[in-house]
Amino acid sequence: MGAESTVTIRLVTEGDVSELYEFRLRALQESPEAFGATYAEAVLRGVESYRRRLSQPLDETFTLGAYASGTLVGMVAFFRETGEKDRHKGYVVSMYVEPGYRGKGIGRALVSAVITRARQVPGVVQLQLAVVTSNVAARHLYACLGFVAYGLEPRALRMEEDQYWDEELMVLRLDQ
Repeated sequence: MGAESTVTIRLVTEGDVSELYEFRLRALQESPEAFGATYAEAVLRGVESYRRRLSQPLDETFTLGAYASGTLVGMVAFFRETGEKDRHKGYVVSMYVEPGYRGKGIGRALVSAVITRARQVPGVVQLQLAVVTSNVAARHLYACLGFVAYGLEPRALRMEEDQYWDEELMVLRLDQ
């Protein structure tokens, strides 16, 4: 991405579902440790699971995409808890930027946009996320945007019989 390229952050809609699905599959292959789901699980769920997610009310869940020259190069999603006692919490999930576009501010733009949009969801007062501890760049990004670590989940993710990743749990209060 040259300096002259423009990246646009926008809501991913049902019309973008095929592109989002293919992008998600590439992300799961390239960075399996960054996601709770596996490539095989995503394939099994199929594109329709993403279509259903994109059709949900925007105060419950939404996905933002980073587009360079009209092509999806980054994504982040938000979902809100549904229980009466925990509807005040939203989660930042599925954060991913293609390797060739990293280090260019796209991740910061995506997370900033999800924070801005989450602030507009009535009743949501905090955002939470989990990030693999080995992903130093992502942890730094979240901290720079105001997220604070509140815990560590050892062996949060497991692949194969002996591959584990710890996750740092982080929170951003939106009502401060």
